[in-house]
Amino acid sequence: MNVVLAIDTATPAVTAGVVRRGPSGDQVLGERVTVDPRAHAEQLTPNVLGALSDAGLGMGDLTAVVVGCGPGPFTGLRVGMATAAAYGHALGLPVFGVCSLDAIGVDTSGDVLVVTDARRREVYWARYRDGVRVGGPAVNAPADVPTNVSAVAGSPEHAMLFGLPCLAPVQPTASGLVRVVDWAAVTGGEGWPEPLIPLYLRRPDAKPQQQSVRP
Repeated sequence: MNVVLAIDTATPAVTAGVVRRGPSGDQVLGERVTVDPRAHAEQLTPNVLGALSDAGLGMGDLTAVVVGCGPGPFTGLRVGMATAAAYGHALGLPVFGVCSLDAIGVDTSGDVLVVTDARRREVYWARYRDGVRVGGPAVNAPADVPTNVSAVAGSPEHAMLFGLPCLAPVQPTASGLVRVVDWAAVTGGEGWPEPLIPLYLRRPDAKPQQQSVRP
């Protein structure tokens, strides 16, 4: 799993990066990020191709794909997950799904809250201690989120609601996505990754219509 394509569309940021894993650490070879909550479908593939171009590599050089599985809004989230699955299928590569909040929290230290926009005046959140998740993920109004932490990372607009120091990163990064994969389990021979499962944390807005029953 030496050259990994990392994708995330769980936030307004459309992130694609190419990361080389090595014994001395991970190296980001190329990364493209577009912040536009309405451009996930339009920008993801160009960002993937741009990151590969920056890395001087092609699709055939990839050995794995990592994708953020949320929590996030349904429309944006499914773009990244469907794209990652398509790359995996076409190239015969393993596709690893990770919690998008973990890709932010892994780059923090101390007791930190990570929040992203859940819309409806709510936030997706999780708590981390030295980069390891110890609470969540969940979705709540900001007033209902536990705040026994020293700082907040993630969406700046929402982090500032908690009156605590705000930290970077503000969105999932290619490096963070790759770092939260349990690579030891992979190399330990536990088999192909589990199927991708989205973390919506709430029911979709659309509801199936009830069928009328004739007498």
